[in-house]
Parts: sequence; structure tokens; C-alpha cells
Amino acid sequence: MLTAALATAAAAVSLTAGCTRHGAADDGRAPKGTPAPSEGTPAPTQATGSVLAVKIDNVAAARPQTGLDSADVVYAEQVEGGLSRLMAVYATRLPEVIGPVRSARESDLELLRQFDRPTLAFSGAQKKLLPLIRRAPLRPESPAEASDAYYRGNGRAAPHNLYLRPARLMNGAPGRSALTTGFRHGPAPAGGTVTAVRTVRYPAARFAFTWSAGRNRWLVSMDGTPARASAGDRLAPATVVVQHVRVTRSAYHDVLGNYTPFTETVGSGRAEVLRDGRSFEATWSRPEATGGTTFTGTDGGPVNFADGQVWVVFAKA
Repeated sequence: MLTAALATAAAAVSLTAGCTRHGAADDGRAPKGTPAPSEGTPAPTQATGSVLAVKIDNVAAARPQTGLDSADVVYAEQVEGGLSRLMAVYATRLPEVIGPVRSARESDLELLRQFDRPTLAFSGAQKKLLPLIRRAPLRPESPAEASDAYYRGNGRAAPHNLYLRPARLMNGAPGRSALTTGFRHGPAPAGGTVTAVRTVRYPAARFAFTWSAGRNRWLVSMDGTPARASAGDRLAPATVVVQHVRVTRSAYHDVLGNYTPFTETVGSGRAEVLRDGRSFEATWSRPEATGGTTFTGTDGGPVNFADGQVWVVFAKA
């Protein structure tokens, strides 16, 4: 859970702010006319030894996303109106551009506690959530703090056109040791159930992961459409985790009165780990916010992930 100070502050506030539905007003803080950066890239504002986490838009108007295929871990969560949003975590490599970037949520603060002062790139947040973000043990880098790192792309309407140049925030990728997620990588466990496709549904969004023996990866589809990187290749993680979590109502809501779901990632519960064309039943455990998440199989042993990108989809328990 959040620290006591953050939780107390969160419970004491309510607000109305940026709607998350497609077509709503921009919830970012960058001016609509923010130009694309010039070829000369200035030095990043601060060196960092921790991961870069970026909140990424995931409605149809935001696809295909840029830089998502370079992330080490992609988290999918439910937001207002039953829609979904992604948080991509980068440690081993930084792409040139990432986006479209969108706003942060209260759940992000708990999820990011597993890392040592991560950099959070986001387009802004609901007004009364911003003080919580500033007090959290992370490095917030929205356009308000680092305007030179962001630009508005052509061909898409705001708010689906805000992009990040990560080299303007970071001195380089921090390396695999910064991925303090608790995940274990190694040989596949014994057993499992042969699985061709696994679908996870939110009220207004849908993820499907289809096994490709030829690529030895899970091909991602979102809302019934194959999900691709901006370069054209299918998004294809090596491991997919369906993590069943408690989802409650936060103190925050949008301008339409839709309350933001709060996804609890501290605790324990049921999970499914998909790798090598099989599904493995597991139990997840994260006793403390400052620790990572472990996955234990039905035999009592750890469930190893395959080498490569991991997607974690939070499903309501």
C-alpha cells in the first residue's frame, strides 16, 4: 500500500479533472503548440541509476504506440470508464521516442515503490493528485518539469500526440539490475496447460495474447485489433502475466464523475503466467510496497519467466 502519509492525503481529497475518454480535453501540461525537438539534444536534467517509467495512452486514437516494444516490462491497468492505460518500464535500453504520453494515476505511486527513485514520465495528473506525486519517492518528469523532453507529433489530435525523448531525461539505460520487480527468469517449470490464446476483458477494453510458435512469443491484440509498434512489427512479449488484484475506488474522479479505479498491487492473490505456449497457475505475493512481486507455482516452487519482454495485465479478482 502507499505510505501512511500518502494514503491519508489521498483519502482527504476529491476532485474533478481531465477526462480519460477518447475525444476529451487534453490532460497534459505541455502547450498544444510544443514543437518537435531539434536535432541537437541537450544534456539530461539529472543522472539516474533507476528505471524510466512512462504512462502511455491506449485508446484506438493513440495506436500504434512508439517505443513500447523496447520496454522491459509493460503494465496494463484499468482506468476511468472501463478503459485501459499502459505503463512501460525501461531499464536495458531506451528508444529514441516514446509515446503518446498520458496522465498518471494514484495506483502508479504504489506500483513504482518497488524501484529505487524511478523517473516517472507523464503528461500531468488530476490537480489534487500532483502533491502526492511530488512527495512520492520518485523523480516526476512531466512537461511542467521538463518541457524540452516533450513534443507534439503531427498527424494526431491532442491529447494523443504528446511524445517523449528519453535521452533528454536520462544519461542512458540504467541496466538490468535496476529491474527490482522480483521476477525470476529461467527454464520453464514442469506442467502447465497448452494455451493458444488468453483474453483479458475490462468493461471498455480487451487484451488478447495469441501464442506464435514461429516467433516463440505471444502476439498482442487490443480491442480485437492486432497491436503493432509504430515501425509495423507486432507487439510480442515472451511472458504474459494475468495478475488478479483487488480494484477499489480511489478518491479521484474525472469531469464526468467517473471515479478512478485503484489497483492494489501490494498483497497476494491468484495469477496466471503464460510462457512457451503454456499457462501456469500461480500465486503472486508482494508483502511490502518497497519490494517486488514473486510468483509461486502449484508445486510450491518459483515460476520462472522466459527471457524477453514481460506484460503484466491487472485483472479484477
